[in-house]
Amino acid sequence: MRTTTKRAVALMAATSLAAIMIGAAGAGEDADETKVFHTHYDGVSNDLLTAGLGKTGLGSATAPGFADPLHPTAEELRRSAIYNNYRALVDPTPGGGYGTLYGPNVKPDGTVTTSEGLIAGDETIAYEHGHGRVTMMVQVPDSFDPVNSCIVTAPSSGSRGVYGAIATAGEWGLKHGCAVAYTDKGTGTGAHDLQNNTVNLTRGERADAASADDSANFIAPISEGQRAAFNAATPNRFAFKHAHSQANPERDWGRNVLRSIEFAFDVLNEKFGRRGMKITKRNTIVIASSVSNGGGASVRAVEEDDDHLIDGIAVAEPNVNPRFTSKFSIVQGSGTPLFAHSQPLMNYTTLVNVFQGCADLAPANAGAGLNLAPSPARCADLHTKGLLASTTLTDQANEAQKIINDFGILPEQNLVQPGYWFANVSQSISVTYANAYGRFSVLDNLCAYSLAAAAAGAAPVPLAATSEAIIFGTSNGIPPTSGLALINNAATGGPKEDRGSTPNQNLDGALCLRSLATGKDAVTGTPLGGLQQAQAHRIGEGVEAILASGRLSRVPAIFVQGRNDGILPPNFTSRAYFGLNNIVDGSTSSLHYYEITNAHHLDSFNQFPGYNANYIPLHRYFLQAMDLMYDHLRHGRSLPPSQVVHTTPRGPGTPLPPTITLANVPPIANAPAPGNQITFTAGQVKIPN
Repeated sequence: MRTTTKRAVALMAATSLAAIMIGAAGAGEDADETKVFHTHYDGVSNDLLTAGLGKTGLGSATAPGFADPLHPTAEELRRSAIYNNYRALVDPTPGGGYGTLYGPNVKPDGTVTTSEGLIAGDETIAYEHGHGRVTMMVQVPDSFDPVNSCIVTAPSSGSRGVYGAIATAGEWGLKHGCAVAYTDKGTGTGAHDLQNNTVNLTRGERADAASADDSANFIAPISEGQRAAFNAATPNRFAFKHAHSQANPERDWGRNVLRSIEFAFDVLNEKFGRRGMKITKRNTIVIASSVSNGGGASVRAVEEDDDHLIDGIAVAEPNVNPRFTSKFSIVQGSGTPLFAHSQPLMNYTTLVNVFQGCADLAPANAGAGLNLAPSPARCADLHTKGLLASTTLTDQANEAQKIINDFGILPEQNLVQPGYWFANVSQSISVTYANAYGRFSVLDNLCAYSLAAAAAGAAPVPLAATSEAIIFGTSNGIPPTSGLALINNAATGGPKEDRGSTPNQNLDGALCLRSLATGKDAVTGTPLGGLQQAQAHRIGEGVEAILASGRLSRVPAIFVQGRNDGILPPNFTSRAYFGLNNIVDGSTSSLHYYEITNAHHLDSFNQFPGYNANYIPLHRYFLQAMDLMYDHLRHGRSLPPSQVVHTTPRGPGTPLPPTITLANVPPIANAPAPGNQITFTAGQVKIPN
């Protein structure tokens, strides 16, 4: 029998949208007061999935507005968050599959309807106090059937807030009548304006930090004296929850997911217990799910699931950092086996952050989508520092690209990465995750970086009042976002926006982060000393705390990964985890791995030229993975063998590529050809071309 904690009982005592203040302390815990927000959405004027926008509104390039942008309501902020998070995770254009392969109007069986896809039901939000102010939310659609009870986890993708998986696990769960258990896993839009001392509340409103107290999503853990001194030295800066909580939230992601499941059970039993029904683990299917960081969080939840809450897991492009073992290698086709797999995110991201701005200029990358930020000066200065041997610009760019690929990052990602570089992906991850792993304070200005509003190459300025007021709805959780940028505090003439701060796009900052990630000077290769050595040690401890064990304990599992993923390369994530799981669980390995060609990490980029013609939506295969897992758990149907799924890009067209069809994205095969099967044999993960 499942026991319900005093905290959970207290949380469920709130039954109206009014923020009822309740005592929520269990034995041995601080007697925090917790606000719980409960709302029923009618599915007509407003709803769980689309915030009343429907398929048409989510697909519109025009974002929903605010009656008073300086004083947005909680519901307006919720609508904005759902709109922006939804469109950030999928391609919202019809040509790319929105409205035909996926979307609110597409039924679970794939039938395309003219419906706007609004889903009625209950939404309950609360903080998980005592654990870094983690936000939890449970959505229960009116279609939920307690006789066929199911729960789907939806930890947020990236560093996004609690609505950060609404388009993926959220939509699948709601359409299938499941309760959806969300968590921001200690990341989320916790943006503390240190100059004005304002923060986000639970549902996104801005408030003075001094009065927000336990209602704040995040308050930087610094004293008033420290804040005043910091503002005097570096005005107009922000602290962000993921980067500056000083808690390394990633180490708790698995536990966050497990607690969100427990919260979902409590919500369901509060709702249906009055009818004499008891929703328990014994009569409920629980699928751990989500994508990217959310997928990684669900994987860690299965590894840590001592209470056996989870029945199965289906994730896409999971951010897993498998613990390295030399007991296996990875080989693709007839290529050379890779033994240096399972590198942690902090290692490969900082490598890309050093060399990608130069690699953008490789002739083979000339046609890459959004290749708008190459840096000849980065190439030249890498040569000057001895990190590139070549003397001509073209050769330097080719050499930089080769360094990236020789590290184990697949060449299939080469045409994807220049657009990611333009979007500051590796730059922002390197800065914010280094801070998170090392549990650094915003006061540390690690590697001379800070966060503030700034135009390209310009000095920090106050964030526009309207941008700050709505940041809960627009932010992705780590700058650059919502008008905020990375700042190079060490720029000549004073702090400036990072990319434009120097001709070489702040190579010194990138090399500093690379040094801290490896523990060696990025230029000389010698061990670090002094302060840098201590900082690198802290980051190393943080990385060690988040490594995955690979043990799934026979829980049925599906990983879906795009071969072209340049953010979470397969050799360091899904392929590596597949190998580790086969070592750890051996013959009882329950992991099915599906690798999809012509698919990368950020489906939302597929709406842009250079991506729309060449890449297909990985989201299509996430949905199929969820269907397969649900059928397996509900009906006992076997899961297809691990395999490579070969897709066909849309190809060029005028003015747009042809609309995608099912012919472009064949299903995961129940009986794949032997030449397409992924296997683990004699200590080797074998990936067909």
